[in-house]
Amino acid sequence: MTARGCGTEQGAVVLIAGQSWDGLADRPSGHIEVAVRDGRIAEVGPAVDHTGAEVVELGDRMLMPGLIDCHIHTTVDPTRLLRAFVSDGSAAVALHALPVLRDLLHRGFTTIRDLATFAAEPVTLYLRDAVARGHIVGPRMIVAPYLISARGAHGDASTLLASHFNREIGALADGADEIRRRVRENIRAGADWIKFGATGGFATPADDPAQTTYTQEEMNALVATARDLGIPCTPHAYGDEGVSRAVNAGVRSIEHGNLASASTLDRMAARGVFLVPTQFMVLDALDHLDDDTYWEGKDPAERVKFTRYTDQLRQSAHNVAASNVRIAFGTDAGMFPHADNWREFPALVKTGIANVRALRAATSVAADLLDRPDLGRLRPGATADLVALPGDPFDDITAAAGIDFVMRDGAVHRTPVQ
Repeated sequence: MTARGCGTEQGAVVLIAGQSWDGLADRPSGHIEVAVRDGRIAEVGPAVDHTGAEVVELGDRMLMPGLIDCHIHTTVDPTRLLRAFVSDGSAAVALHALPVLRDLLHRGFTTIRDLATFAAEPVTLYLRDAVARGHIVGPRMIVAPYLISARGAHGDASTLLASHFNREIGALADGADEIRRRVRENIRAGADWIKFGATGGFATPADDPAQTTYTQEEMNALVATARDLGIPCTPHAYGDEGVSRAVNAGVRSIEHGNLASASTLDRMAARGVFLVPTQFMVLDALDHLDDDTYWEGKDPAERVKFTRYTDQLRQSAHNVAASNVRIAFGTDAGMFPHADNWREFPALVKTGIANVRALRAATSVAADLLDRPDLGRLRPGATADLVALPGDPFDDITAAAGIDFVMRDGAVHRTPVQ
C-alpha cells in the first residue's frame, strides 16, 4: 500500500479492503471501499467516489472500527508501582506515559478510558488534552482522574509509607459531605467520569475484594452529585454486595465485578448497567497460582486472596458469559504490561463468550458505554477511527493482536510494513 505521513491530517482518502466488519454484524462482509473526508466516514460501499482522494489499498485485510479499551491506567507502570505512588513527580509520570500512549494507538486502540492516575496532579487530564490538541500521539482519552476511596480501602495508598510520616495518599473521602466535595473537585478539574471504590481489591494488602467499603447512603450521595453535574460514575467493585449497592446508586458501569452473583448480573442487564469484567488479569492470576516465579515481587496477600476466591471467580466468569449483561472491553492494563491488553480478547472467549460478542465489546458496545455513537462503527457519518488486520478474529480471536493499519480521526498513524 502507499505510505503516507503518519499522524498528519490529510485530505480525502479512500480505503479499499478485501474484508470488512462494521462493529455490529454477526459476521464480516467481503470487499469494501470507504471514503474518508474531514475526519469522518463519508461513504461506504462496494465502490465509492475516488475524485480527489488518495487511495489506500489494504489487500485482503479486514477493515473494522478502531478498538476501545474502557479500563486502563496509562500512567501506571507495573514494574514501578511503589515509586509511582510515593516518589515520582507528575512530570515523570507523564513522560513515562508517552510511549505507552503511542504504542496503544499503533496497536489499534483508538479510544481509551483511563480510570485513575496515582500522581498528585491529574496527569491523565493533561495527557487527554495534549492528545486532543495533537501535541502528543495517542488514542482519544476519556478520563476519570482519580479513584475516590474510603480511608483504609482500595484507593488508600497511605500504608505504603511508614506511619510516622503522617501523610495520606489518595483521593480519600468518608461520609456523604466529604464525598460530595471530592466529586465536585474532580469535575472542576475536568473529569469526564467519576470512579470510586465500592469494594476492596486483590492487589491492596489492607482490604479484601469481598468487603464493601462505602455504605449505600455514601454511594447514593456520590452518584447523585456527579449526575447533577452531568458526569457518569463507575466503581471498582468485586464483591456482590458492593456491585449491588453501586447498581442501586445508579452507576453506568461496573469495573471488574468478578465476584458478582448471577442474580446481580441479571439485575444489571435489566437496568442497562454495563460490565467491564477485566477477565485477563483475573484468569492469568488463577492460572499461575502454583508458579512461584509469577508472584515474585508481589505482596503475598494477593496470592492468598486469589487462592481463597478461585472457585467463585471462575464461576462468576461463566455467569457473565451466560448472562445478558452488556460487556464492554476493558483490561486494567498498567496493573500488567500495557502491550498485553489485547489478551483480554482470548480471556473473554476462554470463559465462553462468543468471538463476536468480545469484538463488539471493544467497538460498538464500548462506544455505547461511553455515550459516543460516532465511535465503534464503520458507517457513514461516524468518526474515521479505522483499523485493519491480516487475520480473521471471528475464527481466531488472537488475530486481534495483528492490527497493522491504524487511522484515528481520519489521520493514518500506522501502515503495514512492505
